Amino acid sequence: MKLALIAHDGKKDDMIALAADFLPLLRRCQLIATGTTGTRLSAAHDLVIERMLSGPLGGDLQIGARLAVGELDGVIFLRDPMTPQPHEPDINALVRACDVHDVPCATNVATARLLLTRWSAE
Repeated sequence: MKLALIAHDGKKDDMIALAADFLPLLRRCQLIATGTTGTRLSAAHDLVIERMLSGPLGGDLQIGARLAVGELDGVIFLRDPMTPQPHEPDINALVRACDVHDVPCATNVATARLLLTRWSAE
């Protein structure tokens, strides 16, 4: 399984905590992440992660391109809905690509836990 992990700055600590709860699954997956999220997850949990650019520099678009050609099975994108993002069009494009290509996408911790729990059972 190949998963993308993305978290806005205000949600990076939540992503680190979420990953801690699902390390056995994440260690079995091929992981791709935006730059800073990938760096922090790798440092915190010694995960092997292919890192793209930071989100505002095009990392969301890089992940969206991978998704569009069928290279991803799921996306965990912890968005911060309370903070304006200068690259909001890129974010919307990635979430839209998930919808278009029928790829599961969790944008909050509760939904991410549901998806990760289900995938852990496979």
